[in-house]
Amino acid sequence: MENTFWTALGTSLAAAAVTTAGILTIRRFDEWGRRNTAYFMCFAAGVLVSASFLHLIPRSLSMNGDAALYVLAGFFGLHLLNRGLTVFVCDKDPSRADYDPGIVPTFGIGFHSLIDGFVYSTAFTVSIFTGFVATAGMVLHEFPEGMITYLLLLRGGFSQRTSLILAIVAAAATTPVGMLISYPLISRVHESTLGALLALSAGALVYVGATHLLPRAERENRRFSLMALLGGMLIAAVIVLSKS
Repeated sequence: MENTFWTALGTSLAAAAVTTAGILTIRRFDEWGRRNTAYFMCFAAGVLVSASFLHLIPRSLSMNGDAALYVLAGFFGLHLLNRGLTVFVCDKDPSRADYDPGIVPTFGIGFHSLIDGFVYSTAFTVSIFTGFVATAGMVLHEFPEGMITYLLLLRGGFSQRTSLILAIVAAAATTPVGMLISYPLISRVHESTLGALLALSAGALVYVGATHLLPRAERENRRFSLMALLGGMLIAAVIVLSKS
């Protein structure tokens, strides 16, 4: 159990580092970051959705007979959360929904990153392999998320220095904090409850990949975005099937 804790903590810290790398990249190489963000999103979406359907959902079903209901709850729960944030955050112009200026959307991203920490705790408590499968796509999607957070703050009128600090706190630091908060509770729950939590996580990951990352990437209409998506799917399939 101690090794599981350190593995989950190390992975959440790695996710925070990847987020920070995204922030620093868009700050230093603005044009390159904007040009390639869609590819990171597509690749991460391919990993997240494929890993969820090929491993996380079947594993949760073996632990809890009602896991399918929790997958649905995780998917629509995150959808309702994002709809709520959209209502209170975004302008009437939907084309600017991702980059509306202000600090409020950054709090939304911070909460999302906190929940990511909960997912790390849940997945690694099930097994080390499940943890790595669940978090592979999550770590990858942290890179464009860091970019977006920095842009939100910068376009909201904050200075580059303030945007950098707030973006790292909101999008990066909250992930290991979420893991540390949730792990002592999750590591002591019954297997059926753990299966329900894993199913909730899987539903949330499917939502992030299919309705959060892909639509953003498709709006940019990059030439090789489909190849990036298929590459992510292939990587997830190879990882999961090699374990079978």
